[in-house]
Amino acid sequence: MQRYFLDQAYQPTVEVSGEPHHHMSRVMRMTVDAEVFLVFNDQTAIKAKIIAIDNDKVTLKEVEKERLQRELPIDITIASGFPKGEKLELIVQKGTELGAHDFIAFPGETSVAKWDAKKQQKKQQRLNKIAQEAAEQSHRQALPVVKFASEKELIAGFADYDAVLIAYEESAKQGEQAQLVQTFQQLTSGQKLLVVFGPEGGLTPKEIENFQAAGGKLCGLGPRILRTETAPFYLLSAASFYYELQH
Repeated sequence: MQRYFLDQAYQPTVEVSGEPHHHMSRVMRMTVDAEVFLVFNDQTAIKAKIIAIDNDKVTLKEVEKERLQRELPIDITIASGFPKGEKLELIVQKGTELGAHDFIAFPGETSVAKWDAKKQQKKQQRLNKIAQEAAEQSHRQALPVVKFASEKELIAGFADYDAVLIAYEESAKQGEQAQLVQTFQQLTSGQKLLVVFGPEGGLTPKEIENFQAAGGKLCGLGPRILRTETAPFYLLSAASFYYELQH
C-alpha cells in the first residue's frame, strides 16, 4: 500500500494537493475507495480511503490509525563528514531505513570531497528525495531531513541535543566499549542524540579537541575499524537492539 508524508498536522479528513495528488491520480491512477497510508508531521500515521478526486486535490477519510510504533524512542541525528562518491546517498538511504531521525553533512578536515554552495544545494535536494523514498519504503512514521552545515555550525548545534557522541576509531583501537551503552542507558524516550562520524580519513586531533570542548564524548563502536559509511549503520542497529528488541 502506498505511503505519503504530509507536511501538516493530523486530521481525520484531509485534502491533499501538489505531488501527492499527482502521484495518486496520475501516476497510480487511483480511484474512489482506494486506500493509502498517510503520515502527518506530528508522526500520526493512518490508513485512509479516497472519497473524492478532483482536478487539483484528492480528499481522503481515515479508516484506522496505524498502531505499530515504527520510530526509535530517541531521536538520533547522524552527522557525517563529506565522504567520497555516492557514500552519502547510501548513508541517508540505509540510515533512514534503520531509523535515523535526521542527517547533517559537514566538510571534515580530511574530506576529499569538496562541494561548493551550488553543488551542496543540488545534493541536498537529491538526498532529501532519497530519504523520502526510503521512509516510504520502510514505513517510517517520521520523515528524516538532510541538512548541510559547516563544522562551526555543527558544533554550535550541540546544545540542541541531550547527548553528543563522537565516533572515534582510536577509541575502538583502545577497546573503549562503555560510552555507547552508558549513553543509551541515560537517554529516555523523546530525547535527542547526535552522533558525529568522520570522513574516510577520520577526524583530526584538532576536530576531536573542538568537539570535546563543546561537550561531545568519544565513543568506540566495537573492536573493529568500520568504514565511514558502515559506522552509522552499526550505531543505528545497536540502538534498535537496545531500545526495540531488548525492551
